[in-house]
Amino acid sequence: MSRHDGGSPADVARWRGHLQAELDGALIYRTLAEVEPQPELAEVYRRLAEAELRHAEHWRAKLREAGVEPALKPSWRARVLSWLARRFGTEVVLPVIVQQERGDRARYDAQMDARSAGLPAAERSHARLLSMIAGTTPRGLPGSVIARLEGRHRFVGGNALRAAVLGANDGLVSNLNLVMGVAGAELSGDAILITGLAGLLAGATSMALGEWLSVQSARELFEQQLAIEAEELDEVPEEEQEELALIFQAKGLPEPRAREMAERLMSDRTAALDTLAREELGIDPEELGGSALTAAATSFVLFAVGAIIPVVPFLFSAGRGAVASSIVVSGLALFGIGAAITLLTGRSVWYSGLRQLGIGLLTAAVTYGVGALIGISLPT
Repeated sequence: MSRHDGGSPADVARWRGHLQAELDGALIYRTLAEVEPQPELAEVYRRLAEAELRHAEHWRAKLREAGVEPALKPSWRARVLSWLARRFGTEVVLPVIVQQERGDRARYDAQMDARSAGLPAAERSHARLLSMIAGTTPRGLPGSVIARLEGRHRFVGGNALRAAVLGANDGLVSNLNLVMGVAGAELSGDAILITGLAGLLAGATSMALGEWLSVQSARELFEQQLAIEAEELDEVPEEEQEELALIFQAKGLPEPRAREMAERLMSDRTAALDTLAREELGIDPEELGGSALTAAATSFVLFAVGAIIPVVPFLFSAGRGAVASSIVVSGLALFGIGAAITLLTGRSVWYSGLRQLGIGLLTAAVTYGVGALIGISLPT
């Protein structure tokens, strides 16, 4: 078939591939809408299918400009995914579709003819919306039950409690092993004390620096994501309004109410960006991951609290008595940390406490033995 100067053979092949992908996506979303038992989510899938068809028309128009009249049908892959969704439910294929949308976004980002039509932003929105549906929507539960479950999960797995327990545990176990290794080499009490304090400072400083880098990097990533979202809000406001409406629908609002709320939010750019950041990206714009300095200081203190425990006996005594006292107080602390972990896991206090005690003392015995071997081999 003849082709105008609207595109090179490589462009035509690329447009044909994009058209195929969008047609496949439309088929899969239509299937998800048909099999989804929750009406609100079914409507979300239906509208995503409509969006894919609009994108398909963009590529179909590009092909027609090049003199090509495409006659494409859904691929075997799309038909298989549709069959799986009908046979086993939407949960089976959602992770695959999320990855596909992310791939489409990455592929479109570098293509001017896709960016001019706002396709990267649309695909990015689809991927994030699907991730939210796949990762946070328990199936078949009413909203009130979901809210109670999510609240309980947040309490049980609270980040602050987990960080406190694990930070103290890191300090305790690492410095106990260090102290026992030096004690096994039968160095003087002063040498053990200095080594323990040096290990405390080195470990706490390392943990603080690592925490600072982690939080600061996350903060910078969040800032970049917010900047991208703000840019999309300016460049493709219609897509962002549609995305807000889909998010509200996914939460259970009827379509008219969801569209009304989205339209009202879009009249206030700051409120729209804040809502998109919280609902789509999971970011609190006022915090952006918290303070890196606070996280570093907290990590330093928590590690130091655990690390000082095996060192304390050597502040007041020396010799085997100090070593025995260090093992006893560290053992009690290990059991206490194991018991505290049950707040996160829900397991038995005795089971978790004794498990933590056994593992901690076993590693301490190993390092003590290694220290003893090294001490014997050292020249006097």
